[in-house]
Amino acid sequence: MNVKENVLKFLEEHKDEFVSGEEIAESIGVTRSSVWKAISSFRNEGYDIEAVTRRGYRLKSESNMLTSGGIGSLMKYADPSLLTVYQETDSTNTRIKAAALKGAPNGTAAVANEQSDGRGRLGRKFVSPPGSGIYLSILLRPDTDLEGAIPITTAASVAVCEAVRDLTGMDAGIKWVNDVYIGSKKICGILTEAVTDIETGGLDSIVAGIGINYSYNPDAYPEDLHERIGWIYEDTKPVVSRNELAAAVIDRTLYYADHLSERAFIEPYKRYSIIIGRNIICTRGNEKFEARAVGIDDNGGLIVDTDTGRRTLSSGEISVRWKKDR
Repeated sequence: MNVKENVLKFLEEHKDEFVSGEEIAESIGVTRSSVWKAISSFRNEGYDIEAVTRRGYRLKSESNMLTSGGIGSLMKYADPSLLTVYQETDSTNTRIKAAALKGAPNGTAAVANEQSDGRGRLGRKFVSPPGSGIYLSILLRPDTDLEGAIPITTAASVAVCEAVRDLTGMDAGIKWVNDVYIGSKKICGILTEAVTDIETGGLDSIVAGIGINYSYNPDAYPEDLHERIGWIYEDTKPVVSRNELAAAVIDRTLYYADHLSERAFIEPYKRYSIIIGRNIICTRGNEKFEARAVGIDDNGGLIVDTDTGRRTLSSGEISVRWKKDR
């Protein structure tokens, strides 16, 4: 990390505490002048850093900028050196796919404050305005073939759901396949994409893209989405920072992917399911049929009862919606 990243990491680790320029300089091995220049630059960029004579600097707890230092300092499993944070980019999935083709290692991650070309499942656009969301992608290199890697989508939804529940205390749930809901509204979408080896045609890696609606910002979204999407903090002031949530999601997604064969995510996936016992409409291409969701199998498949009998749906290109609006 460069001087600015090290200074910010130190401030994040001591968030809401006053620390002197001398203390920061000694800790990261730079001059006090370098610390002052870094902090001046951060304040110009909009960081809420207080400066008080003879007390030092304080990054206020309400500061909610997405930063590599802030996220990296909170990671417990992933490698912070493999993280890049963009204030604006086209798509974090695009960035990570490009990194994969250059041989980037397992756990390489990109986080963005804003995306100009965010994408969801089935070719849909994922609206990604600045300031109100967390948009991230993780490069995963599981020791399996393409079929064996399919449950990564399921694992990622559990990672998000657990992070939201554990950090915020909110009752998040999962709508099959991988949409995370709070109440009746979707607060997170996940898009996993495979990168194939050109020479062998086999699986090279998986890119797990995750978009989270963090804080209330209806003006930034098309009006037709307002009834269907929600935010983690829609009626209350945020008490968990975007950096905290991003770090937890990256850690958990990477952990589950690294231990894919253990299927540790299946039980919580079943437990957090909000679709079991509901009447649904399933669509795959031109095929559309009604069913009742009755269970989740050990690979994350949805077990449904239909007019023609019981069947298990795998993710593929199937979309599922409630038979009646919730």
